[in-house]
Amino acid sequence: MTRLTGILVSALAVLGAQAVSSSAVLDLIPDNFDDVVLKSGKPALVEFFAPWCGHCKTLAPVYEELGQNFAHAQDKVSIAKVDADAEKSLGKRFGVQGFPTVKFFDGKSAKPVDYDGGRDLESLSKFITEKTGVKPRVKKALPSKVEMLGDATFKKQIGGDQDVLVAFTAPWCGHCKSLAPIWETVASDFANEPGVVVAKVDCEADDAKDTAKEQGVSSYPTIKFFPKGSTTPQPYEGGRSEEAVVAFLNEKAGTHRTVGGGLDAKAGTIAALDSIVAKFVGGATLAGIAAEAKKAAKDLKDTSAAYYVKVFDKLAQNQDYAQKEFARLQGILKKGGLAPEKVDDLTVRTNVLQQFLGTREKDMKDEL
Repeated sequence: MTRLTGILVSALAVLGAQAVSSSAVLDLIPDNFDDVVLKSGKPALVEFFAPWCGHCKTLAPVYEELGQNFAHAQDKVSIAKVDADAEKSLGKRFGVQGFPTVKFFDGKSAKPVDYDGGRDLESLSKFITEKTGVKPRVKKALPSKVEMLGDATFKKQIGGDQDVLVAFTAPWCGHCKSLAPIWETVASDFANEPGVVVAKVDCEADDAKDTAKEQGVSSYPTIKFFPKGSTTPQPYEGGRSEEAVVAFLNEKAGTHRTVGGGLDAKAGTIAALDSIVAKFVGGATLAGIAAEAKKAAKDLKDTSAAYYVKVFDKLAQNQDYAQKEFARLQGILKKGGLAPEKVDDLTVRTNVLQQFLGTREKDMKDEL
């Protein structure tokens, strides 16, 4: 009976760890660590991380993909992580002094082996296979959104009507391997931005060596930003997390992308028109403000300027238009299943509509 109880406790602990999120990586805390890692009888690779750690942020998408690739063998090996900043007792217990720290537990002993290999998917997968005999199942990758540039295409792409962020890499470089999935994610985040290109140059390829030499690349990865209309690069010296790169591109290209590829609350809004809308919200008469908005919109090239005018026209027919249309569009977005381009369009429209609404409606959107 005691043995059965122990088995049930262990099973519930594993299920509890899996239920925390849809991630393929188990989240461990003091209450479930021993049952999942030390008493389950199966090996486990455990990352001890801190949310504020830049290297941890860089490793995160690689580690998540690692978990997905070994998800088919969850009965044979666990891929797990510990927020050692929140769960300091676990970090102290296993002598964690820096982040990220990755340790391998064989399922038989409480003494782990430190992992000191590369932080790329290939190195981590090879380590697990060597230790457990379990091979990863790599899902078929989606078509890459990263533009590969070489000697024949680099000069054609740079200096045109697009902002270009280029990673100069080498196939043997461990840091480049760690950057690769992040670069793919960033490229996907900006896939709906026609004015932005996320590119890569394989500096070891025969058809790209001249470009690498001309750009003075001497270490990998080297990341450079080329503004539209310019062949003079600006070095990127920020973090290598998705969050950091997205923020950099937004600042340089004037875009409003978020991590994951969505649009932020400012996307589509126009400061010059927002100031006019503010007068209306503050109590100015509709007719006079609408005329002012139409005049201002004529001189603007921004595509959403026409939508501001449309909202003013609709309000002249129905004073509740902005509130009702905002709720309708939010309902469509909440249902999901939309093409990315449609999501962008509806997000821009709700952002504009929000300028016409009072505090109550703005708070309502935040809650949604």
